[in-house]
Amino acid sequence: GGGMGSYGGGMGSYGGGMGSYGGGMGGGGMGGFGGPGFGMPGFGGPGRGGPGIQPVQIDSTLLQPVHVEIDPQIQQVKNQEKEQIKTLNNQFASFIDKVRFLEQQNKVLSTKWELLQQQGPSGPRKNLDTIFENYIQNLRRQLDSILAQRGQLESELQSMQQYVEDYKTKYEEEINRRTTAENEFVVLKKDVDSAYMTKVELEAKVGALTDEINFLRCIYEE
Repeated sequence: GGGMGSYGGGMGSYGGGMGSYGGGMGGGGMGGFGGPGFGMPGFGGPGRGGPGIQPVQIDSTLLQPVHVEIDPQIQQVKNQEKEQIKTLNNQFASFIDKVRFLEQQNKVLSTKWELLQQQGPSGPRKNLDTIFENYIQNLRRQLDSILAQRGQLESELQSMQQYVEDYKTKYEEEINRRTTAENEFVVLKKDVDSAYMTKVELEAKVGALTDEINFLRCIYEE
């Protein structure tokens, strides 16, 4: 009593500093250490029946990376539409070349026709007139057919371009969804990391307090 009196007096301030801890742990398993000889009234409590500090449980699935995949059919359809548009453009260019060629032939025949008319009437000329007229009519029919196909091809080209724009919009929407999912994953990972650091800090505090309690228990038992 005499030898520990000064020690008890020296621990009086320490006991006061641990008063809040003793109050918080009074319902737990840390009661019964306080005594007048040690000056630590904050450690007084009813017994050792409480659970103490529980470890933090972390769902390991939250640490797995989020895989967001874009439907490969979208890219495949996009490539097919590009090829179809290229084919339609090539066909359209081919028809335009044919139209120009027929127009040139028409001009040549018109020139020949004018030259033949300037030579005067004759029997062979009448036959040539019929031949040239039939030929010109045939060329005109071909030209009309090509022009009709041109309008159809232009309509198909516009339709394909609209399809491409629609799939482009869907592709951009998928990209935005993937970006949003990646951002959410980053936020969740930060929360998990923060919870893990909190767990580590709490475990360190529990270890330190356990060591301190064991030390005080040894002193009390002596």
